[in-house]
Amino acid sequence: MGNVGHNCGIVVTHSLHDAYSFTKSLQHRGRDGAGIAGVYDEGIDVLRWIGEIGRFDMGNLPNIFSREYYSFLGHVRYATSGRKSRILEDTHPVVIGGIEERRDSHIFVRGAEMACVMNGHVDDKYFCDNLFGELRIGLDTEKFLHFYRQYGEKEVLRKIPGAYTVAIADIKKKDVMVLRDRFGIKPGVLGVKDGKHVVASEEIAFTENGANFFEELKLGSVYYLARDGSYKVEEVVEEYPKSCFFEGNYISHVLSSLNGVMVRSLRQKLGEKLAEEHNFENIDLITYLPRCPEPAARSYAKKVNKPFVPVFYKPRAERAFQAPTTEAREDSISKNLWLLPEMREKLEGKRIICVDDSTIRGNNSKRAGKLLYEVGVEVAYLLNYTPKIGIVGNDGKKRGCMFGVDMPLNDNFVARNRSDDEISEVIGMPVRYLSLEGMLEVFESLGIRRGNLCTFCVGGKHPFMEN
Repeated sequence: MGNVGHNCGIVVTHSLHDAYSFTKSLQHRGRDGAGIAGVYDEGIDVLRWIGEIGRFDMGNLPNIFSREYYSFLGHVRYATSGRKSRILEDTHPVVIGGIEERRDSHIFVRGAEMACVMNGHVDDKYFCDNLFGELRIGLDTEKFLHFYRQYGEKEVLRKIPGAYTVAIADIKKKDVMVLRDRFGIKPGVLGVKDGKHVVASEEIAFTENGANFFEELKLGSVYYLARDGSYKVEEVVEEYPKSCFFEGNYISHVLSSLNGVMVRSLRQKLGEKLAEEHNFENIDLITYLPRCPEPAARSYAKKVNKPFVPVFYKPRAERAFQAPTTEAREDSISKNLWLLPEMREKLEGKRIICVDDSTIRGNNSKRAGKLLYEVGVEVAYLLNYTPKIGIVGNDGKKRGCMFGVDMPLNDNFVARNRSDDEISEVIGMPVRYLSLEGMLEVFESLGIRRGNLCTFCVGGKHPFMEN
């Protein structure tokens, strides 16, 4: 079976309510499936379901999780094209042992021996077939859990370089373990809620739910979260920071922070740099493709002294990028990207700059251009504050993501082997990109060294091969 990638959100808490609410705050990281595990002395109970967190009412959960649990794991996931037919089976927490019951759009597991929630992706080459007993689903996370069962948490960090932030509950151990690999490509933060330490993929899970940020999870380390709320941390391998720049540019919530930098501030700076590199004459207004690029578009408008005007809206918060197929992405976009009322009167004959975070496959951009030109816009420029994703690097190798964002090397990248003018022809409006150098300068201006970023998808080196 081939490798399976996913971008997800994980949490570790000490109450069922917090597991639900923390995970809900990470909904932007995945909407295809969700799950919660409750850990008690003799086992682990798990509930997994298809769809958003809110698809399973919180009021039902205390009856389902009816034992005395001391820790909880939570997870949100978006599926990939290779596993689109197995969304429910692939939803976390992934388990070893226990009795499973399937109920239409959800699954119960009672009395599992181990459970795991992961954000990231691990290549099959790090696993040997003789590691596994009978695999239930064959997902990389399940293989990861079997690897842990045989070798232990410290050998996981030593032998599997990345990319993962993962929480493991094991009834043979007193503590829930959280591991972050040596490169730190996937985010993870430690916080405090009601005097007890908790973990989440992003700080927004704390901010929205009465918890306080404590620290970013140390790279190459394992955190042991005790049932009394205390914790200890052990550094297992030396760190080689290679955090994913795309977390800041797109994936993470605007109110989160990464590497000590507020995501909003980063996007504002990217918008300013975009204005320095791409400024056109006789522009009437600046807008954006909702919702992620808004801070960048506002700072761009301020930099060039032009009015910022919202033009589009989305009825639903879903991200088309996370849909599992081209057809699903196009369907999401066609039903979820619209012009605000009375835009024809406001836009006819205007020259517009539309700021976007990135143009990966081009579906969203095509829809935006079509809507704008239908109401008589004279010209609309699409400006991206992320460089071209999915190009062929200077080494002749295809780029994409193999580390947990669903952008496989053979994806339908609109920028691959195309010039800006050729991309513009495909999209249907002039398209320009922030340079890689310009983006890296922004990160450095905020105290994040360019050498500490993974830039593989935009032409950089493979993060694992540099060390």
